[in-house]
Amino acid sequence: MNEDIKNTIGEVVKKQIIILGPDIAILKAREVIGLEILDNGEVANISGDPLFVLQSLVDKYVSLSGMIVRKAMEPLIQKHLDINGSQNSGNGIISSII
Repeated sequence: MNEDIKNTIGEVVKKQIIILGPDIAILKAREVIGLEILDNGEVANISGDPLFVLQSLVDKYVSLSGMIVRKAMEPLIQKHLDINGSQNSGNGIISSII
């Protein structure tokens, strides 16, 4: 699961680099506690609860662009995480994203 979340976070950051530009996208990602991002948007490290880190990252981007960002990230998150399956059982964090 952690590798799936790591890949999802990396793709979310890279998508936001295209939408927001690299400076803003990476700056906002680096504000997320527990997330270390390289200059190219790759995830260097996740500490703590990876689902909480993903939620925090999404919240940062959504606060910038609202529903546009939410809709842009929806396919990425669904692609990498089985939102209705066992990876998210009982958690509810990811399902609140989309």
